[in-house]
Amino acid sequence: MARRYDPHRRTRIIDAALSVIAADGIAGLSHRTVAAEADVPLGSTTYHFGSLDELLVAALRRCNENFVRTLRESEALAAGGEAEGAEGAAGSAGLADELTRLLGQWFAGERGAIELEYELYLAALRRPALRPVAAEWTEEAVELLSRRTDPGTARALVALMDGVCLQVLLAGGAFDAAYTREMLARIVAGGG
Repeated sequence: MARRYDPHRRTRIIDAALSVIAADGIAGLSHRTVAAEADVPLGSTTYHFGSLDELLVAALRRCNENFVRTLRESEALAAGGEAEGAEGAAGSAGLADELTRLLGQWFAGERGAIELEYELYLAALRRPALRPVAAEWTEEAVELLSRRTDPGTARALVALMDGVCLQVLLAGGAFDAAYTREMLARIVAGGG
């Protein structure tokens, strides 16, 4: 039998891994469960991903892209820069408003997708191979926000957004936009 060329197989395997994790958690992830979900031979998963950690790295990297892409595509965040300095408090409020809007938009989406992203993100606590990828998200978000404020303030904003997201997810509550906006504005106003 001739070998079938499948240029999208690696992507399908990553998508399947995300589906398995969403349904059964990381504990349910195996090359076998992913192969079944992707409808590919078991050997394909081990060919593309020699270990489950390699597969988890690819899955986490895919998840990281989602929110960073949202930050990158925000016209309000891209528009800041030098004009921001002249605006002072108005610029601070604008940054806090935009970050709150983006978080609200993210929470308005499917909660399962958010939980999946954080499950992978927090898996780095026990899986050292994931730590550099988890850090990539933070670094890229800090870099993007540093266009509107200083790097220290950008890092504090990312930490607050992470904390708000974890509290909402772990406590099962609703996203409190007013509180989040106020806390983000405090950080921006206190920055350099």
